[in-house]
Amino acid sequence: MPNVQHFPATADPAAIMAALRRDGAIIIDGLIPDAAMAALAAEIAPWLEATPNGRDDFTGHFTTRTGALVARSPRVRDLVMHPLIHALCDDLLKPFCERWQLHLTQAIRIRPGQKAQAIHRDRWAWGTHLAHVEPQLNTIWAVTDFTADNGATQLVPGSLDWPDSRVTEPHEIVPAVMKRGSVLVYTGGVFHGGGENRSTMDRIGLNLTYTLGWLRQEENQYLSCPPAIARTLDPALQAVLGYAMGSYALGYFTPPLPPGQGPEVVSPQWVLGHGDGLSGFSDSELLASITAQVRS
Repeated sequence: MPNVQHFPATADPAAIMAALRRDGAIIIDGLIPDAAMAALAAEIAPWLEATPNGRDDFTGHFTTRTGALVARSPRVRDLVMHPLIHALCDDLLKPFCERWQLHLTQAIRIRPGQKAQAIHRDRWAWGTHLAHVEPQLNTIWAVTDFTADNGATQLVPGSLDWPDSRVTEPHEIVPAVMKRGSVLVYTGGVFHGGGENRSTMDRIGLNLTYTLGWLRQEENQYLSCPPAIARTLDPALQAVLGYAMGSYALGYFTPPLPPGQGPEVVSPQWVLGHGDGLSGFSDSELLASITAQVRS
């Protein structure tokens, strides 16, 4: 059976990246203190409890998936912006883009009785068109302990170069066993899947993933964290959400305002109050005017 390499929170990012490029997945132990993760769990608990189970075998009939976490949880924002994870994103994704962005926020709760998820690649979110680049870096933060019995993520280390049609054999799969506060880091190309929960307790993981700035996000961050909320956040987090240009000419918009009453080409940052404003309009009035004209 292959192994998933574990690193301490103080490990050299270069050593982490070397293993990640080789195996497609690694675990960083104890990156967040246990008490901090417990506080995060309490913060997101109301939304987890209100989320229904999945709708099919892949999403899980005994699994809940709760999104919009940047808008809902200040503590999740801190994890989204963790400097070590950002350093890994720079190393893995920057060779293929000018800017990377947040791709998905999802609290995944695997309940007792949930069967193992089909082994897959996350880059299949874009079909099978991106085998020539690495499109994403994924993290699953352990909100509870991950064990072999409670649904720990199943990994196939070393599967990065496999063809998409390759069928995984049982002896090639290893569970991502880790303690609360640890984080599994894996690429879009490694084969993996949610594990079977044979225990009597929920397994909760926080799936925060990042992707190239020129790709469409799996979770639409402009709707999950709309401008009215995004404008209250730190500018660096706003940019990670996607409220920034993906490259020189990627992601601009034209405010659909009356003739002469607004700029013609602006960055997404403009809607959050950055850059030249619209004379005679406050930010709230501007948003109300745009919304009313779009609806009409």
